[in-house]
Amino acid sequence: MTKNHLLRQIAFVCIGLLGLAPALRAANGPKTTPLRNWITSGPLVHPTADANHPVVAVKDPSVVFYNGRWHIFATTAGSKGWGMGYINFANWDKAPQAKTFHLDENPNLRGYNCAPQVFYFRPQKKWYLIFQSGQPRFSTSDNIEDPMSWSAPQDFFEGTPKSVVEGWLDYWIICDDTYVYLFFPDDHGRMYRSRTTIKDFPRGFNEPVVILHKEKNDLFEGSCVYRLKGSKQYLMLVECIGKHRYYRAWMSDRLDGDWKPLAGADSEETPFAGDANVRTSDGSPLWAEGISHGELLREGSDETMTVDPQNIRFLYQGLPVGSKEPDYVLLPYRLGLLKPAAPLPASR
Repeated sequence: MTKNHLLRQIAFVCIGLLGLAPALRAANGPKTTPLRNWITSGPLVHPTADANHPVVAVKDPSVVFYNGRWHIFATTAGSKGWGMGYINFANWDKAPQAKTFHLDENPNLRGYNCAPQVFYFRPQKKWYLIFQSGQPRFSTSDNIEDPMSWSAPQDFFEGTPKSVVEGWLDYWIICDDTYVYLFFPDDHGRMYRSRTTIKDFPRGFNEPVVILHKEKNDLFEGSCVYRLKGSKQYLMLVECIGKHRYYRAWMSDRLDGDWKPLAGADSEETPFAGDANVRTSDGSPLWAEGISHGELLREGSDETMTVDPQNIRFLYQGLPVGSKEPDYVLLPYRLGLLKPAAPLPASR
């Protein structure tokens, strides 16, 4: 394969990711990358409160499609603090009617747990639920459809690693053919990576190392990492803070490689997803301010975290416009879904 051929392949993946595959007409590709354009749904997933769970928000979703249904694990928040919930449904138009199962009904999952990630780990034929309880923890299950089946949580580390100097949160697992990687931010501009072998997982994670370091608001939280179907490229998304929340993107050809900003998805003015490139299908005002902690819909449910750049959708948490609440845990977040639309015109 020639160098030019390789570069054109990488460019095609990136442009497809940005919803711009039709723009790749010339051999050398476009000179500039127009903004991606997203169409947002209205709020699709709402908090379900009861006497023991006075929740006002649903956040931080993790989603897989399995056995004909969508399965969503998410943070719940309210006056009693943080927890996790689970819903499932067959079609997205049924999502607003789905009732949350509060995961603390399972005695193994009581206490402070939030920011989940769910996936099926094929080498062990088990479902894993990764979540934040101070440090990263995990539970396992043989049946994702039974919320009472999740095991008692276990820690990945014995305490906080020395390299983690200002906290850690929003943990994310992804695998290549040899290793299991754990990525996480710290709310202070750092992105960390740790890894263990597939054979040793969930044990054996090494000392985390900083792989990106930016200004605090330019690399904040809500990160996720994916393999792009049909390529040897990986995509990292990280939530950032500007006027409102938005997402930037980085790419690498290896999970232990260097991460480079994705052109056209690297600022609040040209985000991967944010106020600048999200609209409604009928031109009505957006229901949410900004695009916050979310997850791409995956091609499957396994540990490779594969997404199809030609069929990309993004489940996100949105804060209804005009929401005012000094207590962060009481902000009334809902979940909405982004779908790609035609690109916006390139700026002159």
